[in-house]
Amino acid sequence: MRITFCGGAGVVTGSSYLLETEGKKILVDCGLEQGEEFAPEVNLKPFPYDPSEIDALFVTHAHIDHVGRIPQLVKAGFRGIIVSTPPTKEIAELLLLDSERVLGKEADEKGTPHLYTEDDVKEAMMYWQTLKYHTPLSLGEVTIEFYDAGHVLGSASILIAAEGKKVVFSGDLGNTPAPFIKPIEYFKDVDYALIESAYGNRVHEHLEERKNIMEDAIEDTVRDKGVLMIPAFAMERTQEMIFELNELVEGKRIPKTPVYVDSPLAIKLTEVYKKYMGDSDYFSDETVRLAETGDGVFDFPGLIQTATKEESKKINDVPPPKIVIAGAGMSNGGRILHHEVRYLPDPKSTLLIVGYQAAGSLGRMLQDGVSTVTIEKKTVPVRCHIKTISGYSAHADQPQLMKWAEVMRPNVKKIFVVQGDKEASEVLAQKIKDELVIAAEVPLLGESVVL
Repeated sequence: MRITFCGGAGVVTGSSYLLETEGKKILVDCGLEQGEEFAPEVNLKPFPYDPSEIDALFVTHAHIDHVGRIPQLVKAGFRGIIVSTPPTKEIAELLLLDSERVLGKEADEKGTPHLYTEDDVKEAMMYWQTLKYHTPLSLGEVTIEFYDAGHVLGSASILIAAEGKKVVFSGDLGNTPAPFIKPIEYFKDVDYALIESAYGNRVHEHLEERKNIMEDAIEDTVRDKGVLMIPAFAMERTQEMIFELNELVEGKRIPKTPVYVDSPLAIKLTEVYKKYMGDSDYFSDETVRLAETGDGVFDFPGLIQTATKEESKKINDVPPPKIVIAGAGMSNGGRILHHEVRYLPDPKSTLLIVGYQAAGSLGRMLQDGVSTVTIEKKTVPVRCHIKTISGYSAHADQPQLMKWAEVMRPNVKKIFVVQGDKEASEVLAQKIKDELVIAAEVPLLGESVVL
């Protein structure tokens, strides 16, 4: 059995791993590499394998850095099966169609070829099957099983057994306990593991602490009659924001303030969340109970969803204070840019960063404290407050990652540390070696390892 690190090695994004057994070639994830641009030109490079020879692609979850090159893979000749949990399939289709629009615009501006078209997305969905958690699937001599990764709705860690060995791919592990989805599942009896490391060198705030920071940011912005801008990923982060704002509103912990969800994609994705909310396979027992009582956990008085451009423009006419949640989460596109152009120069306003900001992204520059930025060819001074709540990340932090690794300590032979900046990955690998006495390494991009 051989594994090749086709993406996600030494970097956070672009997750993709090729597992070859004696009779099968299997991909785990096929993600887009992201950074300063939505899609750097590295994504135009041919795949480091023949897509027509791949038997199956198993998807950990629907984020674009895990699924973003799937239509491109199909376009290049892949004709195998694509398998994920049911929510991941539904969410991936929405995200891929939205991504195609963003990618097409970026390609036209740079004069580069389009990675794929809407028709390629539709064709990819024809090969896409679904598999529930804890339901083994056999592919010849290979057995595949999904376990809950606790990251986003439908996210999975993938256990693959073949040739007498068991390998687990963590996918992205969740910041447990999350507000409404079920927690991470752990593994004891595995031989090899790939572990993500986005926050391999950091510790998040406690759940209640992050809610307090959010409450303080809202109260300060309302007092100053400013605008609270929250760049949020359309998937999971926006739903978390709505869920926790609902709790703050119902608990009368914040002043009455209009809250705008200014993202057509986030609005569509929230409907998927509502569809599965009563399903205990995906949501916590408490959330299922709330759903059964009719509590609209993704709705509250003062929440306004602006799906159309016309509705979005009307936000400008509403005098502060107000709260605007909009994509993209790293400020590398989407409607948040229009609000940032307008309110970054305003010392009464606040930009609240609630997610991971990749190196080179506009969000990272703002987080690092730059005094001016360029948005849509405009030079914008940054005078507003910049606050960060790392605890809202949907990624496990270092202690949670260590716990996931520690459970498999009795049997695991080696852990490969992936999907993190070089420093974060190396810190986590060293900690696993020093404290757990487990062999751990940060693989190189393109490296192949015989297991």
